[in-house]
Amino acid sequence: MSKQHSGIGMTSQRTRMRMVERLRAQGIRDEVVLAVLGEVPRHFFVDEALASRAYEDISLPLGFGQTISSPYTVARMTELARAGGALNKVLEIGTGCGYQAAVLSRLAKEIYSIERLAPLLAKARKHFRELRMLNVRLRHGDGQAGMPEVAPFDAIMMSAAATHVPRELLEQLSVGGRMILPIAKDSEQRLCVIERSAHGYVEKKMDVVKFVPLLPGVG
Repeated sequence: MSKQHSGIGMTSQRTRMRMVERLRAQGIRDEVVLAVLGEVPRHFFVDEALASRAYEDISLPLGFGQTISSPYTVARMTELARAGGALNKVLEIGTGCGYQAAVLSRLAKEIYSIERLAPLLAKARKHFRELRMLNVRLRHGDGQAGMPEVAPFDAIMMSAAATHVPRELLEQLSVGGRMILPIAKDSEQRLCVIERSAHGYVEKKMDVVKFVPLLPGVG
């Protein structure tokens, strides 16, 4: 057992259950999502020095100017992507440490995730190998381009704040699919849900959020 697996001791399951109860009290209604949040070991995805804070409702630093989103944000975005139904193929923009992809891997048949920072991607690959997550495909690249060769996707989730919705990603949504992303406008970021229908796209503005900015290129 790795140090990260054992570092939080016997309390991790109980601690995760407390986190789930808090998420339920905060308004997360999808019991399938809550069950998965209760199963995935968030402490495994953060630095060992921060493991004791892994189940608090806060974002935590990953290095390289990136963060792991708070449990509420992960639960909320996942709930919006699922919309009460099953997911087949999901694209994630911004793998980070891999926690969001790990949650999605329990809810969808295929997960494709793009990360622009090679050192973070290497960490995520290691986590996925150790957790034997076999339905996640990772790519080092610019997330704004998506993965047109494996589109369309039932859901596209972006873990960084964009100033506009990338057209390339919209075109990779299946009809009936949903894109969940933070949009930064003026000094505020707001979570947006964009649904594709046979007639076009419908955008809904949701919660106020705080994400690192979406950056172009790779590093």
